[in-house]
Order: sequence, then C-alpha cells, then structure tokens
Amino acid sequence: MLRSTIRGLGRLSSSSSSTCAIHRRRPILFGDCGCGPVFCTHTNKTVLSLPLSQCYSVIPSISTTVPESKTVITCALSSFFSISVPSPHNHLDDTNFSQGKTTTTSVGVDPSATAPLCIDKEEDYPEDSSQPLHARCNSSTVDAYSAIELALDSVVKIFTVSSGPNYFLPWQNKSQRETMGSGFVIPGKRILTNAHVVADHTFVLVRKHGSPTKYRAEVQAIGHECDLAILVVESEEFWEGMNFLELGDIPFLQEAVAVVGYPQGGDNISVTKGVVSRVEPTQYVHGATQLMAIQIDAAINPGNSGGPAIMGNKVAGVAFQNLSGAENIGYIIPVPVIKHFIAGVEESGNYVGFCSLGLSCQPTENVQLREHFRMCPNMTGVLVSKINPLSDAFRVLRKDDIILAFDGVAIANDGTVPFRNRERITFDHLVSMKKTNEKAEVRVLRNGEEQDFRITLRPLQPLVPVHQFDKLPSYFIFAGLVFVPLTQPYLHEYGEDWYNTSPRRLCELALRELPRKAGEQLVILSQVLMDDINAGYERLAELQVKKVNGVEVENLKHLCQLVEGCSEESLRVDLDDERVIVLKYDLAKIATSRILKRHRISSAMSTDLVNKALSSA
Repeated sequence: MLRSTIRGLGRLSSSSSSTCAIHRRRPILFGDCGCGPVFCTHTNKTVLSLPLSQCYSVIPSISTTVPESKTVITCALSSFFSISVPSPHNHLDDTNFSQGKTTTTSVGVDPSATAPLCIDKEEDYPEDSSQPLHARCNSSTVDAYSAIELALDSVVKIFTVSSGPNYFLPWQNKSQRETMGSGFVIPGKRILTNAHVVADHTFVLVRKHGSPTKYRAEVQAIGHECDLAILVVESEEFWEGMNFLELGDIPFLQEAVAVVGYPQGGDNISVTKGVVSRVEPTQYVHGATQLMAIQIDAAINPGNSGGPAIMGNKVAGVAFQNLSGAENIGYIIPVPVIKHFIAGVEESGNYVGFCSLGLSCQPTENVQLREHFRMCPNMTGVLVSKINPLSDAFRVLRKDDIILAFDGVAIANDGTVPFRNRERITFDHLVSMKKTNEKAEVRVLRNGEEQDFRITLRPLQPLVPVHQFDKLPSYFIFAGLVFVPLTQPYLHEYGEDWYNTSPRRLCELALRELPRKAGEQLVILSQVLMDDINAGYERLAELQVKKVNGVEVENLKHLCQLVEGCSEESLRVDLDDERVIVLKYDLAKIATSRILKRHRISSAMSTDLVNKALSSA
C-alpha cells in the first residue's frame, strides 16, 4: 500500500500576531474580500487524510487503480496561514502596518498565490472503511470522500468584483477589487453564500466544479447581520447536473464535520475535516451582531467563506470566519440562523433582520445585589440597565426590572438558559430566533412582585449604523462644509485601530448613544473644503451639528431642508462644544457652486437626499 505525504512549498516569512479588544480586533473572515498588503502567520498542520483516488482536489494529475480501502494519501500543508488586513473600508500602505498587530476584517485570496506540491515518500497506511457513514461521522474522522461526492455537484466558486464607498469623500468610490469565495446550491435553484463574499458588489460570477465556464449571478437577498446571501443564476445551462444540499441540525460537541470550498492554494475544490468544539452566541464580524455560531477545529482557509460544513449527508453550517492569532479556531453559521434568514426572505421577498428586545442587562450573580432587588433565594434573572426607546419593551419594562423568564424559560443569574444536553446559552439566542412582530412572554420582578408582560419583537436599528454595505453614503455640501451622518464605517476610515485614532467624542457617541425617535441621525461636519467663504472654520471639522438657525437637527435630510429653506440673511450652525458657524446665505449659495466645480463634485447632495427632496416636492 502506498502513502504519500504532500507538503506545500514556498513558505512566507512569519510575523507575530496578537489578540486584541473586540473594538479594534476582530476574527478574520474567510471570503476573499481583503485588500492591500497583508501579514501572514504560519502553522504546520496536517490538513486532511484521504484515499489516494480522492486527492484529485489537491493534485489533479495523480490517478490510481488501487482500491480506495487500501491506498491513502496524507496531505500536510506546511504553509497553512491566516491573513490579517486593514478594515474593508481602508486602503493602507505597507508603512501603516506595525509588527505584531493583527486586524479584523475580510481577507482575500490571491489567485496567483499557489504553492507547488511534491510527493516525498511512500509508506503503508491502513484505512477502515467498513463502518457506515453515520458511524464514521460520529468518530474522530470524517468520510471526506462522501463529503466530496456530495459537494461536486453543489458547491460553486464565486468571483466578485466590488467597489466600496469612500466615507471621507462620500461622492466617490474606492478602487475596484476582484475577490473570491465559495457557495452551495439550496432548493429552489438558489446559491447560498456569505454576505461578505458579495458585499459592495458590482459584478458577480459563479463557476461549478469541473466547468471552465463562469456564469453571471445576481444577488437576490443579502443579510449582513447574519453574514448570509442568496444568489440566483438565470442560465439554464448552469443548472444542468447541479444538485442541492439539504440543511441538517446543530451538531453536538465532538461530532465531526467536513468543510468544503475553494480556499487559497489552488483552484479546485478542497475538503478539510474537524470536530465541533463549542456552540454559543458569537460576534459576527461582518455584521457586528451577536448570533449563535459553531466553533470547529477544521483547517479552513481564506476562500472557504460561504462553503458548506457537511455532517453525514447534510449541511451543518456555513464557514464564515476564524479567530486571528489562535490555532484552529474557526466558525460556521448554524442551521437555525440559516433557516431564519431563508424563511424571512421567502415570506417577505427580502431580508428582514433578527429581532431584539432592545435591552441592556446586567448579571445578578452578586448576593447583595439580588437581596437589594428583593429576589427570593430560588429566583434567578438579570437586571435591566437600559431600554431602547424604539423597542416595544420601552412601553412595558422599566429600568431596574429583573427579567426572570423569557417564553417560560427561566433565565439564570448570568443571563443563560438551558440548551440541549447540559449546555447553556445566553437568552439572547431565544430572542433572535423569533419572527418579526412575533410576541414573547416575559416574566418580570418589579418592586418585589412578579408580573407577566407580552412584548412584540422586531429588528431594531442603532442610532449609529455599524455597517453600510451595498449603499452609497449620504452627504450634503453647503459653502464647502461637508455634512454627513455619523456611521461606524466612517470611523473605520481612521485605520485598523480606529477605536483609538478616531475622534474620541464621535467614537463614544457611536458605541453608547441610543436613538430617541425613529429616523434620528447624528449629523457631523466631516470636513471643510477650503474657500474664502469658510476661511477660519476649518478647525471645526469632526464636530456634531446641533442646530441650524435655532432649530434642532433631527437627521441629514432635516438639515438639508433647513439650509435650503433658509429665509434669513445669515445662516447660523451650532456645533458641539458650543462652537458656531455663521455664513451670509446668498454669498454661501454662490460659493457652493464654485467649490463643487473646483473639486469636481457633480452634486451638492447624495442621490438619496435628491430623491427625497423630489418626492416631498
């Protein structure tokens, strides 16, 4: 019997990486959505043991007639690495990277970065293929051949051309990028992939296994919070011979899964194996949302994003991110989140989001705290600290209420609820799985008395949006003053360490402020395009706009209406920190045209404001 060890050559020089706070460092995504220079951290890891006849995905030129059960090939990838790159909204030079720092964003696959392979030695290696598939899936190994057979006619490679907006210059986009990822066919002639694989897309192509042809695809629905997207392909030729994969259940701990996709290092389909290490709510990097995720130890690489994690003959999840600076910690999106996303799209025609109670809660693990709020020894729950004014909970709940149970499920003092066999999970998961406008029963302890309330759940938008994919930024320019709504992507323009390098006051507003009413935005003076009309105001940039001619500003559209409808001789703009801007209105209007022409800006306002102005007229 023959065993061959395949090693990837062409190592990259390693650099140290470190794990940092969530505001500044996030796990790395596996879709090719990165840009700019990269750092690589290396580990030597055995990726997969396969029968020799199954290794065509690694070395297509190898063929054998030896029976599968007698011949295997062990693939050892000595140049397995994860990539750290700047935030997707930033292009940084090599000089902007510092040794030992790791960033948090989508990463890319360079099609040219392939490592040559060689066969080193030949040895015997036994393989037991007598057990049925489900038995082998529950053991320490995965039947990778079955995973490949399932994937050949369902997993596709996705090629995306994207162009993200420039939030410092919101009237123009950044340079075009070509990126890659994976996806798989689901019922209804649809392709499921990650949202970050097609975020800010301008053109999308897909290619099925064994075909040289790329087919045009359209994004039917995209959910950035859950990092999922659905693609459709109109070509009937593409669907010939394609089969869909069925969704399974949440795997138990130590159950084996096979991750299938098109990672870096080659152009053909690839499979890696691993086991389930943990199931719990996790920060989704792309959408900055806390949803259930499955942690696995499979060696998944950049480019795997959107590919299925197969358990037995069904999909257990979708590969989407890993933890930078850690060994073999990858994450897949579990089936309940996938089904919630698909069901919402099928019911409403587009993505509707995940529900939230709109609460900020504190654990009640301290005995004195529980006694203060008159909790009996057998009572458990969490303390309500903040309530979003836009949520239905704001109508019935109060600060300092103790939430004892959600839909009849008791909440522990640490905020967790029972989950499966002796596992626990935060009760936020129960909330997120509710449908939009569905009601929930909440038991509350208020002033020592238990009360029951019914709360309508729905998705809630933060005052400062955490992402702005697939849409152009809003802006309004008057007399060279550039006004924009505050968003986290705007702060990301300050670099990978935006939490420390962006204006501190804006950063605090973005992370902690709650909306007071629907449609509210925090409008800021982003920059001043210098001209005689605004000389002396350039140092007032990056301050929040409070009032225009004494009227409090609600959002950017409102500010635009106040400026355009000014009937006074002078225009007064009150900013944060008690700063004031005063302009002669007629002279300012004339100067606006001059400044726009000088900077080659086609319009004084973004298209969304133009459309709103026309509709209101």
